[in-house]
Amino acid sequence: MRKGVWLLAGVGVVAVAGVGLAVTQPQSLPASALAGVEGDAARGAQVYAAAGCGSCHGAEDTEALAGGAAFASPFGTFYAPNISTHADQGIGGWSDYELANAIRAGVSPEGQHYYPAFPYTSYARMTAQDTADLIAHLRTLPADATPSRGHDVGFPFNIRRSLGGWKFLFASDDWVVTDAPSPEVERGRYLVEALGHCGECHTPRNALGGLKTDQWLRGAANPAGDGRIPSIHPDDLGWSAQDIAIYLESGFTPDFDTVGGEMVEVVENTAKLADEDRNAIAAYLVALP
Repeated sequence: MRKGVWLLAGVGVVAVAGVGLAVTQPQSLPASALAGVEGDAARGAQVYAAAGCGSCHGAEDTEALAGGAAFASPFGTFYAPNISTHADQGIGGWSDYELANAIRAGVSPEGQHYYPAFPYTSYARMTAQDTADLIAHLRTLPADATPSRGHDVGFPFNIRRSLGGWKFLFASDDWVVTDAPSPEVERGRYLVEALGHCGECHTPRNALGGLKTDQWLRGAANPAGDGRIPSIHPDDLGWSAQDIAIYLESGFTPDFDTVGGEMVEVVENTAKLADEDRNAIAAYLVALP
């Protein structure tokens, strides 16, 4: 009888371990993710601006995406890696598929999870065409030999495999706002929820760092611990669509104030977008339920 109990317990442990391994296994994009899609570097420059790649990975005194910027959080400090075209220290030696897999699935060429300080949970909604265009643009940028700095993350958050469980719980390519009543709002949803990854900063998170999507864009604590990131939900913001569009182009608020903090770089990026895209972002924001 006792042997049978131990046998059942052993089977249970093996089963739980098997489920855990399955859940935490990195889930890559299908090999056909970019099949038949040809990237255009000129279009990719617009995707690059909307996605804000240079804001995080840019480095002082160089046009290359040499990385190095620090991002403090309750889980440790993360450092933007070198994603310049350098063959060894950057992404110059990566295939288009490996880049797409990193951007949209958060999986490295070595098959490891990336930390969600890299907003692949938003980029997961990116279209194959925009992904290919972005990659084509990245390949036109200069190389830099600066090595990427390792993250300062302690136990247990330094266990990469556990990020598979985090992704299982919180990563999804579903739209947060399921109803887009017009093509303009639908485009705005894509720019806000996917490329612009606005929710990554403006939405509060739970104790494990997952976004509280029931409080979408309602403002959040600054992960660095200093102040609060404001709500951009229409109930709280109170701006018209025209106010928002003007702000995204000029940095001027309806109260004749100017953009400050990290939003300076965001506005530098949105100012490079077409008027139609800024209007679409504004239409989406004022239409939030």
